[in-house]
Amino acid sequence: MYAIFRKELADHLASKRFLILFMLVLLAAIFATYTAIQNIRGVVTPSTEFIFLRIFTLSGGASLSFLFFLALFIPIISIALGFDAVNSERTSGNLSRLLSQPIYRDSVINGKFLAGLAILSIIIVSVIAIVAGLGLRIVGVPPGSDEILRLVLFTLISVIYGAFWMALAVLFSVLFKSSTTSILASIGLWLFLFVFMGVIASAIANTIVPVDQNSTMGVIATHYEISGAIGRISPATLYGEATSALLTPEQASFNPALILMSTFTGRMETPLPFSQSLLLAWPQIVGIIALAAICFAISYTRFMREEIRSI
Repeated sequence: MYAIFRKELADHLASKRFLILFMLVLLAAIFATYTAIQNIRGVVTPSTEFIFLRIFTLSGGASLSFLFFLALFIPIISIALGFDAVNSERTSGNLSRLLSQPIYRDSVINGKFLAGLAILSIIIVSVIAIVAGLGLRIVGVPPGSDEILRLVLFTLISVIYGAFWMALAVLFSVLFKSSTTSILASIGLWLFLFVFMGVIASAIANTIVPVDQNSTMGVIATHYEISGAIGRISPATLYGEATSALLTPEQASFNPALILMSTFTGRMETPLPFSQSLLLAWPQIVGIIALAAICFAISYTRFMREEIRSI
């Protein structure tokens, strides 16, 4: 497995695909960070805490935050690294020749998945480190120990989030013989979960508990609770909630109605300690890990049982 891992890692690092994906994410991250730094003066006061974390979450005007760009591009990178992991080898005939050597079959899929995950980790860690360094240079406020812990866990969650999408891409690569079908299925499912799942969840919640201008705060809270529960089927929702809980220490709930009530009562001004933020984000983290494990387990089982013939 280590030999396959090294070979796949070298192929990824030497490919133009890696360079294009890295530059795409880097440029988007720098743009989002620059916008956040330009707008950070309007929200920061002498008593503001966790100024450094606002570089990753703050957005201004029509621009989006660095966190949103990361949630958008991580699936794209993961799918691009994993959609042809198996079917391209099968189509070219290299897979049958490879398995004719004294190599265990599970070493092939494990090595390919770990190599793609390593490349994804390199991209995520590098981009977050560059953005943090850029923000530290311009803002001039060093992060505290609590902020460093939050950033480290944020990086780890981002890698796990990418592992799910890579496992899904590898699964489609095992299921479909064509690389084109594999990438179309991966992108189609990503668009459904990332874009349309929120709309569907909101429509179902509005059918079960409709809200209007005369609705009480309890009815509105119930509406958002149902919408959030349905929306958590999507790993993008789980990732957004987990990272927002870590990078926004003042957040004590994922329900917009409860957040609004906390703002009116002044509770949002009191940041949570790291342990409480981790406790709030823990169910979402476990959900992402479970989804990634399920997808890879299915692809692993299917790959181990399929018949591979030489062409």
